[in-house]
Amino acid sequence: MDAQGRGRADNIDPADQWVLNPNTGEYELRLSPSAPQSGVPRPRRGSPSGARSRTAPGRDREAPGRSREAPGTDVPGPRRRRAEPPEPAPGRRRSRTQRKPKKSKAKKILLWTGGTMAFVLVGVSAAAYAYLKHLEGNVNTTDIGSSGKSGFSKDDAFNILIIGTDKRTGKGNEGYGDKNSVGHADTNILLHVSKDRTNATAMSIPRDLIVDVPECKSKQPDGTEKIIQGTDDVRFNTSLGQSGRNPGCTMDTVKAVTGITVDHFMMADFNAVKTLTTAVGGVDVCLAKDVNDPDSHLKLPKGEHKIQGEQALAFVRTRHSFGNQGDLDRIKVQQQFLGSLMRKMSSSDTLTSPTKLVKLAEAATKALTVDTGIGKVSTLKDMALELKKVPTKNITFTTVPVLDNPADGVVHKTVIVNPTTGPEVFDAIKNDVSFTAVKQKQKKEKASVAARLKGSRSAAADIRVDIYNGGAAAGSAQETLNWLQNDKGVLKASQLGNAGETLSRTTLEYSPDQADQARKLADLMGLPASAMKPGKSEKNSQGLPAIVLTLGKDFKGAGVPMTAPTKAPEVDKSTADKTVCAS
Repeated sequence: MDAQGRGRADNIDPADQWVLNPNTGEYELRLSPSAPQSGVPRPRRGSPSGARSRTAPGRDREAPGRSREAPGTDVPGPRRRRAEPPEPAPGRRRSRTQRKPKKSKAKKILLWTGGTMAFVLVGVSAAAYAYLKHLEGNVNTTDIGSSGKSGFSKDDAFNILIIGTDKRTGKGNEGYGDKNSVGHADTNILLHVSKDRTNATAMSIPRDLIVDVPECKSKQPDGTEKIIQGTDDVRFNTSLGQSGRNPGCTMDTVKAVTGITVDHFMMADFNAVKTLTTAVGGVDVCLAKDVNDPDSHLKLPKGEHKIQGEQALAFVRTRHSFGNQGDLDRIKVQQQFLGSLMRKMSSSDTLTSPTKLVKLAEAATKALTVDTGIGKVSTLKDMALELKKVPTKNITFTTVPVLDNPADGVVHKTVIVNPTTGPEVFDAIKNDVSFTAVKQKQKKEKASVAARLKGSRSAAADIRVDIYNGGAAAGSAQETLNWLQNDKGVLKASQLGNAGETLSRTTLEYSPDQADQARKLADLMGLPASAMKPGKSEKNSQGLPAIVLTLGKDFKGAGVPMTAPTKAPEVDKSTADKTVCAS
């Protein structure tokens, strides 16, 4: 009888006679006798056909019905088919007890719904992935090289430069005049989101602010970098577009003017205002007087209005309808408009409407150009969710403090940074200080940091400190060493060159038993409590523990205090939760 015949005769599925041998990793044919044979032993595997099978000394003969296996193997035998009831005799019907049991109705429903649900989930997942890739294809990105960060962290404060260009691209926009504009930085807002997400500050930068635009690098389409020379005493808006400058050059200009490092940028043109306002079903604005501006094409009566599309663009562009008809008053109107847009985008009316959310996702991704560091839709989503954590009442709108440019004479066309109040505002943003009242949690954290300066102080002569340059001007570490030794009596100090990384802020690291030395050194140098980092120190050249002073980019010189502000200065501001009528 052949193998298949034996298998069927013994109710064994032929497919199950192929068994995996764990020692060889291959499938082998395993046959079992169909029925007890007449005492004639089966041939041993590998022995000539017909040879008698002998039992090796010390080994039991295998039990009937089981195949003999090679020594050292543990191969399972073939599975038997489930016994089936015998067929009824011809002319007789199968009895009730002999019928194949049917699945219950409940089980059938469960199987159908389970299978359908699995299919739906797979379909939805595939569709969501496809739509995510579709949205990602909408986003335009610009490689700004070293001007921005390579990614986004949910655990840190972050600064985004929002740029509105005057480039007349898109359907219908060439009719606004200056249709050949290269796209200057017409509207600029530096958005700072605090580390603990309790507050955010949106600081507008006037387009007519006179600045020195630094030398910058612009990435070319072929991957090479073009160095663009800087220019002094020019309008801020020329930091983009002019001479081929890209948004990275605008970010570098913000850093040069304010000292604030910009992490990423988002740039939008005229179409962004039109499509975003339409996607959310209109934005509510308020006018304190009738407006009829032929330049921006805005014509609205006094009172409250819901605007979108072309009308919304006209509202944010008008310069001759409010205040002294200059850019500073237009900035205030734009801030009020953005506050209203934020409220509308985060409202339940928008968030619970799938139609509006899809329209908003499409409009936002098509309207934006961003740096490659945040070019993925998933990253943009993460940033939006982090910003959503900030209460609208704690989102502050303000403007760079300015004065009329004296070089303009009596005709005030441009402005300059107010040398008194400007640095105070910039320092508050750099040090993550809120311009609004925030949660008690933040106050407790600040109190905990401030406590680092409380306690005893050692003598200056007992301070052991290693000094590194972590981003300060060249020679700062040596300058600090000379000052500490010659002017302050810190004789056990060493200057060890450049640090392994660049820091935006100066740090002072120490172990718990060196706290009295760290407090004394912080007093001498005017370091804020936030600069003190407990829990770490190093050994100096004599093998003794030494605190570590790393001078960051904020270092202003030996003996110049670096105490960070704990309270924001009083400025002209508004918050995103309030509606103000434009006047």
